[in-house]
Amino acid sequence: MWRNVKHRKQWAMTLGEAYCSPILEKRVDEIGTAEVVKVLKPVWQTKAETASRLRGRIERVLAFAEAKGWRAEGKNPATWRNGLDAILPQRKRLTRGHHRAMPYQDVPAFLERLKGSVGVAARALEFAMLCAARSGEVVGARWEEVDFAQKVWSVPATRMKAGKEHRVPLSPRAVEILKLMAEVREDDHPYVFPGHKTSKAKKLLTAKPVSAGALEMLLRRMEVKDAATIHGFRSSFRDWAGDQTSFPREVAEAALAHVVGGVEGAYRRGDALAKRRKLMEAWADFLSNSKAKGKVVALALKLG
Repeated sequence: MWRNVKHRKQWAMTLGEAYCSPILEKRVDEIGTAEVVKVLKPVWQTKAETASRLRGRIERVLAFAEAKGWRAEGKNPATWRNGLDAILPQRKRLTRGHHRAMPYQDVPAFLERLKGSVGVAARALEFAMLCAARSGEVVGARWEEVDFAQKVWSVPATRMKAGKEHRVPLSPRAVEILKLMAEVREDDHPYVFPGHKTSKAKKLLTAKPVSAGALEMLLRRMEVKDAATIHGFRSSFRDWAGDQTSFPREVAEAALAHVVGGVEGAYRRGDALAKRRKLMEAWADFLSNSKAKGKVVALALKLG
């Protein structure tokens, strides 16, 4: 049911004292429409996305209770269509702000600056840009997910937004970054991009990854935080793929691990790995402008 520990904690928080105190002491067969409305009303207009998730989670809990025989069969009081939609006022459509994205034409110059930065965060950010990956997928990358022979990084379903394993074809530069990280790996650290935390008493290394916050701080130090976000580089990649290449739309969407809906999504079973490899190698060439410069920038790593 839960994709990971964080997802489980989100459910526990949402269905806990913060929002569900009016029904926490009630048995599931005592919860009706009036009780659900009482929970939702305080956040219905002020916290639209929270309210939507809260309603959906209550609906699923009550559906589970009915399946277990703990509630009488009948209309789920948390159902929206032909249910709460007749009671609660219509809200403004949920909107999700666009992440600030750097124009793709400017990304190679930024990457050149990034290559001059030392440290784990810099290499993690570069790797994320090369793979058009989410920051959470990158900072959580573990060595067992990397297949050097096949040049593939397999992100498990538990760490993917869509809950489905995502195979990422690795460009030569992405592989080079992984080899650099392998060279400085300490004590069989499980994470590709390790975060160092030292115990004051024993000076011990704890097995934690670099934080996404460290990547954000790096952007701030490079004075691009107001013009771009880590997630925004995915948009830069998508704009480049659409404007500057002839790769099919579905290949670019698959590279971003976006779920394709409709008939196309229903019938497509493969993940177009071979085609995506060509796309990601073309993206890496664009980022490095390697055909024009013909050189590799030496990198320094500073751990700790």
